[in-house]
Parts: sequence; structure tokens; C-alpha cells
Amino acid sequence: MAVFCLLGLGVLYHLYSGFLAGRFAAFMPSEPAAGGPESPRGSAPAGSVDLRELLAVSVLAAARGGEEVKRVREGNVLNAKAKGKTREGADEQLTTGDLLSNRRMFYLLKSAFPAVQINSEERVDTADQETVSWDRSIPEDIKQKIQPKEVPAESVTVWIDPLDATQEYTEDLRQYVTTMVCVAVNGKPVIGVIHKPFSAYTAWAMVDGGSNVKARSSYNEKTPRIIVSRSHAGKVEQVARQTFGNKTVIIPAGGAGYKVLALLDVAEKNQEEADVYIHVTHIKKWDICAGNAVLRALGGHMTTLTGEEISYTGSDGNEGGLIASINMNHKALIEKLPDLEKTSHK
Repeated sequence: MAVFCLLGLGVLYHLYSGFLAGRFAAFMPSEPAAGGPESPRGSAPAGSVDLRELLAVSVLAAARGGEEVKRVREGNVLNAKAKGKTREGADEQLTTGDLLSNRRMFYLLKSAFPAVQINSEERVDTADQETVSWDRSIPEDIKQKIQPKEVPAESVTVWIDPLDATQEYTEDLRQYVTTMVCVAVNGKPVIGVIHKPFSAYTAWAMVDGGSNVKARSSYNEKTPRIIVSRSHAGKVEQVARQTFGNKTVIIPAGGAGYKVLALLDVAEKNQEEADVYIHVTHIKKWDICAGNAVLRALGGHMTTLTGEEISYTGSDGNEGGLIASINMNHKALIEKLPDLEKTSHK
């Protein structure tokens, strides 16, 4: 009888030892599980961010900002005013659309990734803080094309342009208007989102990941179609025609986001097509970061006019102008247009 009792106790011990250990462990100090006690299941550990999640919320932020931009324009309540002067002396416009889009985009990204630095074109008023949450859902197209990738949070900088082409926005030239989000890691653009509020079209791409947009395949490198800012067309045209010949087509347009989309295969009836994008004056990094990331993801290039890579850390301005292309000999383009670099400093 004693032997049977001992065997019974042994069976009971093995059955319940794991359960009891688990119960007692809840009251004992131990290492946190992967992701930390505050992190939802599947998210990156504390101190890091998942770029796939950051892409998903960036796409959402651009769309939410675009909703504000569209609503203000269609309601004709822009309240446009000059917030300053450009280096060329033109008024730099600010509208209600800029401000409301900025508030929506900034606080959505900040609530989702509070440890990440966010740089925005417009000033963020903490007194006007908006509570915006993200349900952490990832669209199916992103799930299918992009794998999770964790990076240190301190290496990430997010650049927001809540309303690109504000001047054209005030003139009701809606086709040029975009909202953009860019993610840079250690100063290199790796995620780009360009959203057109008035057609609900969104292009996104992640370097070494995937994209929902493609490069166009037909180019004429001898007589390229060059897209430039409406205010700078004259500066570029003279040099371009001297270099490529009188058949070179100059396309004046508004908005850096629109100009990058012109280099891609975009199914938009109001989207012009170009081979090269050139800007010859100072430009802010939130204007160009998203487009730079998209081009890099597709094998394209965006550099200064002298061919230097643009770093998305430090100051918010790019002094060296830019030249962007895809599926072309980028170095050869730079060598053909030496006079443009001089123009960028005038």
C-alpha cells in the first residue's frame, strides 16, 4: 500500500508541477517577454520599430491628412495667408488644409511610434493636440509584399509633408497636390508614401522590401522630357535645350510629389509623364524625402545636381538642388548638365 501511495503522489506531482510553477512565476521577478509587457503581440521589442508597421501607419497617415486637405478645399475655407518668403522672394502660403492635415498626420504617427523623431513642415501646437489611435492593422497588400524588419528607434526619422504644392492648392490646381510621409534610417530614405487626395491614389515603396508602383519602361535619353517647378522652368529650359537639343520637352508642374510620380507608371488621367525631374534651388527635405525613397526602392536615383546623396538628418533644407531619374544613366545626366549646379546657388 505504501508503494502504491508513493506512486500516486509521484503522478500527481508531475501533473501539477508545471501548472504550479507557472502560477508562482507570475508573482516572481523575471525577464520580460519579447516585445515587453506594454507591447501588443507581434510588435517590435521596446527600443526598436518594425518598418512594416511604420509603412502601414504612414500610408494611413497620408490618407487621413489627405481627407482634411480635400475637405477644406471643397468647402472653400482655405483661410490662406503668407507664412513667409521663399528665397526667390515669393510668398510661402499657409492654409487651414496644411494645418489640419499636419495635426492629423503628426498625432497618428506619434501615438503609434512615440519614440520616433518626427519632422514636419508645419509647427505642431501641443495645445491643439488630437487623440488619434492606430489599431495596428496592416493592409493585405503590404502583408503580402513586405516582411517585418526591426530597426533601432533612435535611428529613425520621419518626415511629413502635410500638403505639398500649397500654392497650387490655393489656385485650385488639384492635380498637383499630395500628402507625403517618408521614413529615413540613419539618414537614408527607406520608406516613401505619396498620396493624391483628390483622386485617392497612393503610391508607396520600401527599399529592399516592395512597392505598389512601378517605373515606366519607355525613355528617350537623348531628348528627355524634363519636369520642373512652374517658377523655375525658364532657368532650366535654356540649359536643357543647349545640352539635349531644341526637341527637349520642358514640363512646368507644381509639387515635388507630383513630379516624382511623373517618372513612374501611374494610372492617373491627370498625371503627366516625364523622364527627368530637376530642381535648381534650395528645397526642404520633407518635400523630397518620400519621392527619394520611392525612387531608391525602384532602382532610381535622386541626388544633388553634383551627384551627391541627400542625407535626411540634421537641417531641414537641401542646398544643392536635385536631379531625379529612373532606368536612365544618372551619372551621364549629371555630366551633361554642369551649368545647373551654378544656377542652384543664384
